[in-house]
Amino acid sequence: MCPSAGSARPGRARPTRRARVARLVPVVLLAALAVLLSAGPVLAQPVDPAIPPGMPVPPPPPEVAEPPEVPAVDEVTGVTISVDGNEGLSATVTTLVMLTVAALAPILLMLMTTFTRFVVVLGLARQGLGLQTVPPAQVLVGLALFLSLFSMGPTFSQVNEVAFEPLMAGELDALEAAEAGYDPMREFMLSQTDERDLRMFLELAGEDDPATPDDIGPATLVPAFVISELRTAFTIGFVVFVPFLVIDLVTASVLMSLGMVMLPPIFVSLPLKVLLFVLVDGWALLSRSLVGSVLG
Repeated sequence: MCPSAGSARPGRARPTRRARVARLVPVVLLAALAVLLSAGPVLAQPVDPAIPPGMPVPPPPPEVAEPPEVPAVDEVTGVTISVDGNEGLSATVTTLVMLTVAALAPILLMLMTTFTRFVVVLGLARQGLGLQTVPPAQVLVGLALFLSLFSMGPTFSQVNEVAFEPLMAGELDALEAAEAGYDPMREFMLSQTDERDLRMFLELAGEDDPATPDDIGPATLVPAFVISELRTAFTIGFVVFVPFLVIDLVTASVLMSLGMVMLPPIFVSLPLKVLLFVLVDGWALLSRSLVGSVLG
């Protein structure tokens, strides 16, 4: 049997046209919004009349950094040498002069000062005491160095005034400063040099007797001064050595008379010599004698 027209059809009812249109409206709005958002950056770019519509706008050219400013030649070098009285020597030349003086200082110290005399006498005093390593050699060398600086203080002050300070101020060049600084050293060495030694080196060089002290060259004066210093040092060392030698002889004689042949004399004489040296304040007495031999 066919169902009647008035009876209800089982299942879901078909939506009407108005309902289908209502469902499509949100979808269309979302699609339009997506199109606007995607076209926004393109619309925001400035319109260039030279570019036809529809063509992509090229990116702007990158910014070119400005080249750094090149300093002038005078600013690049930075090394200026001026011997003006007001400006003085540059830092580079001053450093070079100081390095040269530092390299020559040990030679000048040993051959043109009283350092040789002092270090030889102190070494002989240690040998006379019978002490091989006490005081250490570094202590004796340091003591001789400072005694030399003390005894030659006036001479070094003259060298500083007439040579070193004018050189640093730019008033003298290196050669003139060396000649000016040698004059006080020559006067000192002549006062400490034996005439026999000076005459010997003049004869070896085949030179005549100089008319004035200024005519004596350093090649003749310096070795004569060193020989004189060694002679003076060994003379003072002999005087210092004699009391210790007497103590050794007396100690050996006493031990022989007592029949103590197997006992080395140094075991008894060494404490006696150290005691005697301490009682007479030997180091102070020796230093006073060395400085007095130069300044006196």
